Amino acid sequence: MTAHSQPLAEEPARVIVTIQHPGHVHFFREPIETLRTRGHEVFVFARENDVAIDLLEAYDIEHEVLAGASDSLLSLAAVQATYEAKLLRRARRIDPDVITAIGGVAAAHVASMLRTTSLVFYDTEHATLVTKLAYPFADVICTPSCYRGEIGSKQETYPGYHELAYLHPDRFTPDPAVLEPLDLAPDDRFAVVRLGSWEASHDVGHAGFDDPREIADRFEDAGVEVLLSAEGEPPADLEDYQFETAPEHLHDLLAYADVVLSEGATTAAEAAVLGTPAVYVNPLSLGYTSELEETYGLCFEYTGEMRHVRGLERAVSILEEPPETWPRRRQKLLADRIDVSEFVVEKIETLARTSASNRSNSTPTTDPSQV
Repeated sequence: MTAHSQPLAEEPARVIVTIQHPGHVHFFREPIETLRTRGHEVFVFARENDVAIDLLEAYDIEHEVLAGASDSLLSLAAVQATYEAKLLRRARRIDPDVITAIGGVAAAHVASMLRTTSLVFYDTEHATLVTKLAYPFADVICTPSCYRGEIGSKQETYPGYHELAYLHPDRFTPDPAVLEPLDLAPDDRFAVVRLGSWEASHDVGHAGFDDPREIADRFEDAGVEVLLSAEGEPPADLEDYQFETAPEHLHDLLAYADVVLSEGATTAAEAAVLGTPAVYVNPLSLGYTSELEETYGLCFEYTGEMRHVRGLERAVSILEEPPETWPRRRQKLLADRIDVSEFVVEKIETLARTSASNRSNSTPTTDPSQV
C-alpha cells in the first residue's frame, strides 16, 4: 500500500464530485481513487461534454451522467439547469459532507441549498460568468498562488497548478507505446498543435489562427512532423495532420513532443509541467501561463497584436534550443510546486471532518423530562 492510499482511522466521509469537462476528470481522478481507497464514499456525477464521459469510463471511475451535451450558450443554460436539478435530488438522498468541483456552479448552488460544505477549485480568472455564478455561494475556493485576483476570506491558495494533480511525476509516467500507432520512433522530432473551438463561455468573441496551414508548413520546413489536435472539425487542408489517440493517452504524447503550440491554456500548461516547451497563443492571459513563462521559462505566452505570427516564430525557434534546457527548467518547477492531488485530498478530508462535527453538534437532543 502506498503512502497516497493509507486508510484513515476516522469515520468515512460522503463526498460528491461533479464533472462537467474532460479536465475535471483528470484533476479529480487521483483524489477519487485515494479517497475511495481510504474508505470514504465518493459519488461522481457528470454531464456530457467533449470526451468527459469517455475518460471516466477509460479510468474506470464509477459515475452517473445527469445531463447531455450543449452546443451553444443558450442550450448550456438549459443543460446546466437540468444538471443542477438532478444533482440536488441525488444530493438530498446522499446527504454529503462535502460537494467539490472545478468552477463549481452546480456544486456551490446545491451545497448552499442543503447547507453542506462546497469546495471549489478554479484557475481561470477571465471566466467571469462562472465566478459570478459560483463564488458567492461557495464555502471554500482554492486557487493556485499565481491566480490574479483577491476573492476574500473564502480563498485559499496553494503553490501548484491544476495540471500537477495528474501530471506530477509521483502520479504520471509517460508511456512510449503511444508513439508506435502514429508511426513515430522515440527519437523522431514532432510538434503537437492544438487548435481550439472558441465555443466556451469564456472564449466568446475571440478568434484563432487565420491560416493554420502556415503552421504545418513552418514546422515541416524545420524538419519536424506535425500532429494536429482540433476541437471540432479541422480545416480541410489539414485533415491529414490530425491524429487519433485515446484521450487518456494525450499526455503521453505531450511528454514526448519537442514543442507544443496551443490555443488552449490547459494543453500548454500540461506540456509545460511535463517539461515540453509550450507556446500559448490566445488573447486571454492567465496567471498560471504567465508564471510558467516568467518564473520557469516553460510556456511562452502570446496575447497581443500579431500573436499568431510571433507565437509561431517562437515555436519554431524553440526547436533550435539545447534539448537539456527543458528538463532542467522542469526540475526547478517541481522543486517549487506541490503534488496537487495530495492537497485536494487533504482539503476534502479536513472539510468533511468539520462538516460532520458541525452536524453532530447541531443534532437536537431529547430532554428526558419531556419524555
